[in-house]
Amino acid sequence: MKYKGSCHCGQIAFEAEGEINEVMECNCSICSRKGSRMWFVPRDKLRLLTPDENLATYMFGEHTIRHHFCAECGIHPFGEATDPSGNRMAAINVRCLEDFDFTSLPVKHFDGRSL
Repeated sequence: MKYKGSCHCGQIAFEAEGEINEVMECNCSICSRKGSRMWFVPRDKLRLLTPDENLATYMFGEHTIRHHFCAECGIHPFGEATDPSGNRMAAINVRCLEDFDFTSLPVKHFDGRSL
């Protein structure tokens, strides 16, 4: 299935393809403050509909995850990283998807705070 999403002001818009069976909620210092619920897809299943220049990026800790956000409205629609097997992945904030009810999905809790 193909989903569309964006930040609040629309400066960052994207499409993502795949099946959403569960979302992940991380308790690390940034994810808990953002309130993200993430759906992971291979990076090639995420397509930006707006220019790359619209993405602002924040990295911290070991600088392995690129947390993308909109410099205009501040919303964090997705992040990018490489999984342990070396695959490029996108972590999409399902709260940014259009016409999608994420509240019925099972939530996997990840203890990022302990890393």
